[in-house]
Amino acid sequence: MSNAAIYFHPDGYETARADLKGRHVAGESFLVGFFRHSGLDGFACHADGPQQARLFADLAARHAPGREVSLYPTGEPSRLARVGCLFLPGPGIDQFAWRRRSRDQRGYSLCGITHTTSESPQTLGALATAPIQPWDAVICTSWAARASVEAVLEPYAEYLRDRLGAAEVPMPHLPVIPLGVDTDAFRFGPADRDAERAALGIGEEDVAVLFMGRLSFHAKAHPIVMYLALEEAARRTGKRFHLIQAGWFGNDAIGAAFTQGAKRYCPSVNAIFLDGRKPEVRTRIWAAADLFTSLVDNVQETFGISPVEAMAAGLPCVVTDWNGYRETVRDGVDGFRVPTILPPPGAGPDFADRYAAGLDTYDFYIGRVSQVSAVDVAAAADAYTRLAADPALRRRMGEAGRARAIAAFDWRAIIPQYLDVWRQLAEIRNHAAERTPRRPDRDGNPLRPDPLRMFASYPTRHLTPSTRLARAGSLTRAGMAEALAALHADPLNSTARGGTVSPATDLLMALESLDAPGRTVAQLLALVPEERRLLLLRSLVHLMKYGFVQEAAPAEGTMS
Repeated sequence: MSNAAIYFHPDGYETARADLKGRHVAGESFLVGFFRHSGLDGFACHADGPQQARLFADLAARHAPGREVSLYPTGEPSRLARVGCLFLPGPGIDQFAWRRRSRDQRGYSLCGITHTTSESPQTLGALATAPIQPWDAVICTSWAARASVEAVLEPYAEYLRDRLGAAEVPMPHLPVIPLGVDTDAFRFGPADRDAERAALGIGEEDVAVLFMGRLSFHAKAHPIVMYLALEEAARRTGKRFHLIQAGWFGNDAIGAAFTQGAKRYCPSVNAIFLDGRKPEVRTRIWAAADLFTSLVDNVQETFGISPVEAMAAGLPCVVTDWNGYRETVRDGVDGFRVPTILPPPGAGPDFADRYAAGLDTYDFYIGRVSQVSAVDVAAAADAYTRLAADPALRRRMGEAGRARAIAAFDWRAIIPQYLDVWRQLAEIRNHAAERTPRRPDRDGNPLRPDPLRMFASYPTRHLTPSTRLARAGSLTRAGMAEALAALHADPLNSTARGGTVSPATDLLMALESLDAPGRTVAQLLALVPEERRLLLLRSLVHLMKYGFVQEAAPAEGTMS
């Protein structure tokens, strides 16, 4: 089995938004790639409601017409056993593992994926204490991302062993699969280049450098190094440089800081700012550039999809030797990687403490760390200079990068790796021992207990299988139906809807069967299929609450 139900929520896959982030672009691109290149006959959608399911079905119909789409509602997770795996657009599979434990832990696998690992390390730590099974995985988009996950999990597992004497701290599998792109979407010809450059006033002999992504000095890439290095390259070569920054600002103050910074640190470079949230910009601006740059210095980055997009567009890349970038851009082949440096491990505990205490927001936390990450300005200037002065080198590196993007990062190559992981998880699920099986008399998640178990000490007594119930009053069937409908239509009883109690047909069937001398709870539950008995069990007390049912005296010949 190599399919997975996709947990679909627009926040994981939608790019038409003001707060666009890399994970949204990556999620949308993955979903399109999955539809186009999985080779599956049908797709499974795990969604909170019909509106999300319709959006998923529309996307599937657009990119894989004629394929069947099945809905697996989030309110019925047990049905996922029919698919065998649930894919989540983030690393937080722990909460889904707890939900699964309340049902059948062997029913299906869970598979998440890392994006930013810096924002919520505690979410990663939750993987160590959740009921993760040997058939679960969190895909890491780079070896650097995997190392950051392990940097949380391994010390936390050590703490749990020291604190609780845990003999084993099970972890999910952490396979490494890079993000992908649709390389066909980045194929441009000379006419595209001429049109895009003409629109921006870029001359044929000018050098156009492109940065694509969020324009955030505290949460993405601090621009001063880029500005300084480009100014130096322009001085050395005597060429006219244009810096296209296609992205989006978090607010006007950040926008002003960027525009003023460009004037201050690279006054001879023509700084062009474009709104990268616009599809026409995000998809075509690549054609205008001679080279791509991204001097990311921020810990929120884990993989970085923009260098792969640039490679697909045939652009040589000048990027930092940082996180996943070093796994995509080959130094001296597809472009140049600029050295970076951080203080040694152990030099920033106060950063973490201030963030944990709420003294710093997440933006300030990663912004502080960014201020102590350095990028080699001289090396960046050398890289820009070499590429600006040598069109043949740009062409050779661009061609190498495009060939690498097609072979290693196109969704045609990436999606089969996902399918293979899901297949391996299914094989493990067939024979591996279950970790921490649930006891029948305990809740699946002890920290989200059944309220009827947690508060069992509150009532005078409990309904039991031997409790005998009788109908109260003398309403006809039509009268009972009318009374129930009126009761449930009353705004005072709005919380009785949506799965709190049985549907009206089951309630009426139970009421009709309660002729004198009544019936036991066990006899009433036997009237409906097993999957509806739990609902009817609590519905009987609901009927007692509103005077439809009352306790009856034990039948003659039985002990009270």
